Amino acid sequence: MSKRRIVCGLGLLALTVTSADIARHSYAADSKKAVSLSDHNVATETVRYGLGRAATDADFTRHDYLVGPKGQGLPKGHGTGAQGRTVYMQSCVACHGLRGEGTSEYPTLVGGQGTLKSDKALPTIGSYWPYATTLWDYVNRAMPYQNPGTLKPDEVYAITAYLLTINGIVSPDFELNEHTLPAVKMPNRNGFVADPRPDVK
Repeated sequence: MSKRRIVCGLGLLALTVTSADIARHSYAADSKKAVSLSDHNVATETVRYGLGRAATDADFTRHDYLVGPKGQGLPKGHGTGAQGRTVYMQSCVACHGLRGEGTSEYPTLVGGQGTLKSDKALPTIGSYWPYATTLWDYVNRAMPYQNPGTLKPDEVYAITAYLLTINGIVSPDFELNEHTLPAVKMPNRNGFVADPRPDVK
């Protein structure tokens, strides 16, 4: 191979490496600029509309656990359906009705047992929900609708007990707590197909 070809080859290689390096640095600079602009835009929109705020550690702490079907993660606490009726009337009745019958905008919470295979299926806590523990978890995380996550554990146990009571699953004086709740068997417990994935317990 001639010296001329070798020199030309080395020159082309140097140009290629230099171009790639320039492109890489240009992309990195553009990315930093984009992130900076994105942060600026978020801050600008927040100021302009007066909506939102930066999430705090406390915001994440309130949601850093999950209550599973077997009750893992349930906090200490207790409540009965009789106690839960009072809390329900204060926090839930406006959306879900006096007896969980629902409204035009919010779902029915009672009834529907035996309807899931019919043309007029009515999925409710009593007819569809497979585990009482995950009902507790949902109420705790998402209710009341306008102010989620504000109920204390005893209130969540009491409301859960009331919802189970009006669905005929437990009696009004049955006390739910971190030990008795996982033992409640829902009518549709066996209505779901088990997840066979090895990473799902």
